Amino acid sequence: MRVALFLTCVNDTLYPDTGRAVVALLTRLGVEVDFPTAQTCCGQPHYNTGYRHEAEPLARRFAEVFGAYDAIVTPSGSCGAMVRELYPRMGERARAEGRGDTLATALAPVVPKTYELTEFLVDVLGVTDVGAYFPHTVTYHPTCHGLRMLGLGDRPRRLLEAVEGLELVELPGAEECCGFGGTFAVKNADVSAAMGADKVRNAASTGAEVLCAADNSCLMHLGGTMARLRTDLRPVHLAEILASVKGGAAV
Repeated sequence: MRVALFLTCVNDTLYPDTGRAVVALLTRLGVEVDFPTAQTCCGQPHYNTGYRHEAEPLARRFAEVFGAYDAIVTPSGSCGAMVRELYPRMGERARAEGRGDTLATALAPVVPKTYELTEFLVDVLGVTDVGAYFPHTVTYHPTCHGLRMLGLGDRPRRLLEAVEGLELVELPGAEECCGFGGTFAVKNADVSAAMGADKVRNAASTGAEVLCAADNSCLMHLGGTMARLRTDLRPVHLAEILASVKGGAAV
């Protein structure tokens, strides 16, 4: 199996350790991972703000860069959802606008083989115990794209529950949005900040040391809120927890 890491813009720019964690984790599980350096943005910011046509060249680029791989793995539910859920819509809209089938044809091969990390671990590799060690109390926030678009369900929780030393505590209001929503946080800053504060207060009420999620864009928003509210919580991506082992560097 030829597996490619689709790191995403946010992780490449701000959270490269998450990408390193994915590579370390999959390598430990016997998977050889490539990182295609020609990868760029998937087009989600453009699409979500109404610039669908401007997103199309980026989608085509994604198909060209990742088309030869057997599986494409990303540590981002939102970007995974862009490929799996919105790329097909882009192809359909182009066809409906009389621009032919070329976009749909180009995108079709990459859609079914793009996986969010927890999907790949549980559904493709068939593992929940990845040999991780993380001796901390953790609460898990299921992000909107993973929860509502990809339908990740209990996959992340099953992986966390199998981590040695980890105590998983329930997050009140777990399925409520954290308020990030990409450009929503810019266009509706006050509402976004209030939603983030609610989420962080709920997380702090659990007594957990770590707030975990599978999407760094949401953790970026929540991490800033944690700092402003001066909580003792710290945000950690799920991949970094699953990559942790005894004797390894502290996350």
